[in-house]
Amino acid sequence: MLSKEIQTRYQQWLDSPYFDEDIKAELRGLTDEKEIEDRFYCDLEFGTGGMRGMLGAGTNRMNIYLIRKLTYSFGQVICDHGEAAMKRGVVIAFDSRRFSEKFALETALVLAACGIRACLFEGLRSTPELSFAVRDQRAIAGVMITASHNPKEYNGYKVYWEDGAQLPPDQADRIMEKMELCGWDVPLVSKEQALADGLLEIVGKEIDDRYISRVRQQLIHPELDQEQGASLKIVYTPLHGAGRVFVERILTENGFTNLFTVPEQAMPDSEFSTVKVPNPESEDAWELALRYAKEQNAELLLATDPDSDRLGVQCRDSDGVYRHLTGNQVGVLLAYYILDSLKMENKLPEDGIMLQSVVSTALTEKLAEAMGVPLVKVPVGFKYIGEQIKKMEESGKGTFLFGFEESLGYLKGTYARDKDAVLGAALVAEAALYYKRTEGKNLVQVLEDLFEAYGYFLDEQVACTLTGKDGKERIGQIMRILKADDRTKLGNQKIASRECYMKGLQVKDGHILKMDFPKVNIIGITFDNGGFVKARPSGTEPKIRFYFCISGTCRQDAEEKLEQTKKDFFSLIEHLL
Repeated sequence: MLSKEIQTRYQQWLDSPYFDEDIKAELRGLTDEKEIEDRFYCDLEFGTGGMRGMLGAGTNRMNIYLIRKLTYSFGQVICDHGEAAMKRGVVIAFDSRRFSEKFALETALVLAACGIRACLFEGLRSTPELSFAVRDQRAIAGVMITASHNPKEYNGYKVYWEDGAQLPPDQADRIMEKMELCGWDVPLVSKEQALADGLLEIVGKEIDDRYISRVRQQLIHPELDQEQGASLKIVYTPLHGAGRVFVERILTENGFTNLFTVPEQAMPDSEFSTVKVPNPESEDAWELALRYAKEQNAELLLATDPDSDRLGVQCRDSDGVYRHLTGNQVGVLLAYYILDSLKMENKLPEDGIMLQSVVSTALTEKLAEAMGVPLVKVPVGFKYIGEQIKKMEESGKGTFLFGFEESLGYLKGTYARDKDAVLGAALVAEAALYYKRTEGKNLVQVLEDLFEAYGYFLDEQVACTLTGKDGKERIGQIMRILKADDRTKLGNQKIASRECYMKGLQVKDGHILKMDFPKVNIIGITFDNGGFVKARPSGTEPKIRFYFCISGTCRQDAEEKLEQTKKDFFSLIEHLL
């Protein structure tokens, strides 16, 4: 039976004249009380990447009314910063998802009603270009309508601040405070009125050209690309998203003209009709690209997600087999390529710094140490990498070299403050060409060389979806069990320390130590050989993620340790998954 609070919320949506008849019909058609409960038991909240959820009617769903309420609250935060901030305005972009274009326009019209200038892209654009555009336009903020790599039933609202990074926690808290005081019926103006008042500007090509120019500046061997890029055969899929135009452009303009784009997945499609999930981490997403790669005898396969901030990579090895590289492996390869190239040309700055998320591979630590470059770890979410870049710029201490997170996100340079698959595609292609021409090796062989030099690390992420109110409670119970776990070994590996990031404490050798790290909801186990296991509830999805980084003497040893570690680890919580 529905609680009184949920029933009241549900009835308000049915009775209010503000909500349209289609929304009300959708709600009346719900016969399962659990479904009604899931839609109204809470409000969607900001996570590491903004607000994201399933499309539909209700307070716990993404819909046009939530977009308006959220935007109005965001607009009030901007107005609190004064008239100058309102004039600087907000840049708005959208991807190919259901209702993305409509949500983007509604965002612009609500901001205009608040007296805030809105710069709306005229068509699909990527998340990294939105990040760049905020900086390029000197805007106070930016909004990207996307649910990244989630299934077609999802959409989302990512918010960026004036430095081009995702919204800092203090500003996010202020928006949520405003939302608690804000009703659903918020003001907006017509598109015609917003244009006439000079509060809506449609933008496009000029920003595109400047963005591509800045991406091109991050390449290390552009002469080699122009001279020999055509010798590298590449198959690319945008997975029906926003990446095609700019990935094709950066590659072909820089010499990688032997490029084949998967035709069935080339055009935007909100239904993502050729894949189960438009996620380059999913094997299903590669089916068509692999078929064409074999036909075309391609050496390299690239895939971008719908908003083109994540890049997936497959490489043909010396046996002719296509190897799907993980985000960690691509991150290590790019880090090595960038650092080693700079070092050979005596261009590696003395104060250079590399950044990565705390759940990304430990192999990078070994590489960074060998290269003499400090590696700074940050919480999950690329905004924390952007935050560190800003600190370097403001303090004048440190030069940002490269940042990545294991979930297929990479950035070189400071033109944007979010992960960029357009840049990633260009850098991976360039690295593949460079090692092919200078060492006669493919990327898989280069990776094996790194394992030989720094140790064999095998990384794997396990994501468990636990939806609704019950799922949220089970995730909380899992974290409590893991916090109380006191085993000394997992997978026959000795546990060197345990970390509770939320409390900022580490237990090591029987001592409790304070950690110099932001307080985030992660539980960690670190092994004495450098590997780890970490558990983290997602901030934007009904999921809990488990990250395994296992060190072995060779691949077989690492695989055996990984399987045993997973078995031992999940034995405590498998009844809740």
